[in-house]
Amino acid sequence: QVQLVESGGGLVQPGGSARLSCKIFGDLYGSYFKNWYRQAPGKQRELVATLAGVGPVYYADSVKGRFTISGDDNERMVYLQMNSLQLEDTAVYYCNARHSIYHALDYWGNGTQVTVSS
Repeated sequence: QVQLVESGGGLVQPGGSARLSCKIFGDLYGSYFKNWYRQAPGKQRELVATLAGVGPVYYADSVKGRFTISGDDNERMVYLQMNSLQLEDTAVYYCNARHSIYHALDYWGNGTQVTVSS
């Protein structure tokens, strides 16, 4: 049984920073992409960043230069460092692990709320 648990959300002032963490419980066999998604109120869930075995391979245009995805396979952790946060970054952020070939092997966390407000 694979479970993903996010932490690190909360209230942040505009221009501030936050670091989200995702702990992966259970074993992921094979090659997986590690993703961070977010969903703002009234909007569709969007892909924010993707981490592959070679490193970060995708950032949404809206977060390029501000967010950094990283991981520690030994600790089974995935991180999202968010800098220069803007009001528009307010959303529930979800950690996801999806097999690179067998996309049905797709695991999600429950999400963590990030609110950017003064």
